[in-house]
Amino acid sequence: MLNNIHWLGHAGFFIECPKKKNVFIDPYKIKNNLPKADIILVTHAHANHCSPADIKKIIKDGTVIIGPAQIVLDLPYPVKVVGPGERLAVNGLDIQAVYAYNPLKRYHPREEGNLGFVITVEKVRIYHAGDTDFIPEMKKIKADIAIVPIGGIYTMDAHEAAEAVNTMHPAVAIPMHFVNPDREEQDLREFQSLCKSEVRVLEREA
Repeated sequence: MLNNIHWLGHAGFFIECPKKKNVFIDPYKIKNNLPKADIILVTHAHANHCSPADIKKIIKDGTVIIGPAQIVLDLPYPVKVVGPGERLAVNGLDIQAVYAYNPLKRYHPREEGNLGFVITVEKVRIYHAGDTDFIPEMKKIKADIAIVPIGGIYTMDAHEAAEAVNTMHPAVAIPMHFVNPDREEQDLREFQSLCKSEVRVLEREA
């Protein structure tokens, strides 16, 4: 399954699922030659996560867009609105919306209903944390693959992200959401050294 997960930059990912089902999460500044999406998951309304221009590149007839209520105002497409704790089956995939927020920062308050997602693909549970710090709700998440932000400022930093991963015990952790290019290598080294799970650093593909 790991070979079917592609990093598109920032918090954007493309997951190739069985039966040619294409799932995108937070596409932003992507190229024009990507496959069309069957499902697009949007974690929250910030412009580098909810990008109408990028969604336009991959949307087709029948694409299902899933996200929190706040994104409805930003997208000229129908949205299936979900909140933290809700679960749904779409195109044969199990998708669970979970909390994503900053307890002590103003960027992503809990009351906004921002999301992470747990997507089950052929019994493999893939967790995309969204923009979040290490929050109590993570302790209940069961994931085989955890995609977590490590950049700090708006989200967890590398140390906090490793602590979150070590609490969830996924087989593999994938870092994302680097906000300071000057610290990226240092953050990656710290994250890798502290994680008890295997860390897979993906190359940007789009």
